[in-house]
Amino acid sequence: MKPTAAIVDDVPLIREAFELLMTRLDVVASVSTVEELVRGRHDVDVVVLDLHLVNGGQPDVRQGVAAIRVLREHNYQVCVYSQEERRFVLAACLAAGASGIVPKALPTERAEQLIVEVAAGGTVIPQPVVGILEVLVRRGCITVLSERQRQILHGRARGLSYAQVAKRLFLSESTLRGYWLDLVRSLSDSLRDLTPGEIERTLGLTPGDLLDVWPRGAADGKDWWLHQDRTRPRGTGSA
Repeated sequence: MKPTAAIVDDVPLIREAFELLMTRLDVVASVSTVEELVRGRHDVDVVVLDLHLVNGGQPDVRQGVAAIRVLREHNYQVCVYSQEERRFVLAACLAAGASGIVPKALPTERAEQLIVEVAAGGTVIPQPVVGILEVLVRRGCITVLSERQRQILHGRARGLSYAQVAKRLFLSESTLRGYWLDLVRSLSDSLRDLTPGEIERTLGLTPGDLLDVWPRGAADGKDWWLHQDRTRPRGTGSA
């Protein structure tokens, strides 16, 4: 049986193409706003959410972290599907409750595989965010990891493949993948417990670097995660 999905994207072509291109998903709802999805009370395994939903035709809708929070309040499993590349923005999405982040730049087959994984209850963390999580662990902000999990995180944060990390740790690749699954669940749960200010201070960011994209009280739909951040080019951020 296919996992059920709802698509929230402001681009009609993407909404219409999802069911045709991602045949392993049963798309039961395809809408342009989170508000419309919540009103429909659709029962789905995963909501595939674009982060950027405000446009000339719908200027007053929730987007970004505010949208994730509302979906989580209604018990939806959220998989972000976006062109957003800023690492700290993506980390904030996980902290807000997203279970996965899938770049739109990925090949369709790979993106579909990751979305299905989230629909099944898994957690998908992109490589750039793994590096942020390693910094949080190293600075003592997350302390739930075992020594083995820390070793795996260290290798993956440096771009090593599963096979390369498994060889260095004298583990089978299947065993390492099991450790990694437990690891990403622990990290995503821990990240959700941090405030934006705590992440900001721990990473040594400039005041406002994360608060601008992760406002408090965003659930009312009036505070936007990027309303003060339009001049910053995508793909940039402090390390």
